[in-house]
Amino acid sequence: MSTTSRRGENGADGAGPGTPLLNLLPGIGAPAPERADAARNRRKILDAAARIVAEQGPEAVTMNQVAHASGIGVGTVYRRFGDVSQLLWALLDDRERQFQEAYLSGPPPLGPGAPAGERLDAFLDALVDRVVEQQAILLAAQTAAPVARYTSGAYLAMHTHVALLVSRARPDTNAALLAHLLLAPFSPSLMHHLSQDQQLSAAELKEGIRQLLALRAMGDAPGGTPPTPPPSTP
Repeated sequence: MSTTSRRGENGADGAGPGTPLLNLLPGIGAPAPERADAARNRRKILDAAARIVAEQGPEAVTMNQVAHASGIGVGTVYRRFGDVSQLLWALLDDRERQFQEAYLSGPPPLGPGAPAGERLDAFLDALVDRVVEQQAILLAAQTAAPVARYTSGAYLAMHTHVALLVSRARPDTNAALLAHLLLAPFSPSLMHHLSQDQQLSAAELKEGIRQLLALRAMGDAPGGTPPTPPPSTP
């Protein structure tokens, strides 16, 4: 996992004055330098996998099929990517780098310059769009390796970012735990169920996330509707 070093916001917990936040975050980063022939093989493998996903869906991706479609030996495909899950995650890398760039150093409110609460809302909205748009590959990657999501550079970067925003908006909370819980609804399997099986639009999903975050505040506010008590037993 590489560490990005682009322009970012300052003032993260544990950072010295003027230390860019991006230097503290795990990130996707650029691919490691490689020989020209290795880079060409990598590109052929990823292009072949992308064609299979586009034509047949991510569930059709196998290492043997990718090797055949790319003209690269299956042993090389395994050495480069390990398994289908890692190959599918590699397909998402380019888009993930763009997303990370946007929320870490892009314009506000998604990027630096807006209050923490507004940035958190913008981040969750953008994450809905990304997961819905790429849910087929995300779901296939999760199915192939269910816990890989939580150790990927993409998830670690998002978790660190959300935890920092939560700690600024609500310094009295366990920001690391809340960041995990805020990201939990974005599990590819749940988002697939909601958008495909339940036919909910991205706008409805965003509104649902906002309502979920507002539940406690609604109950605590004057005139808020208290929870309905359970029926009494005779």
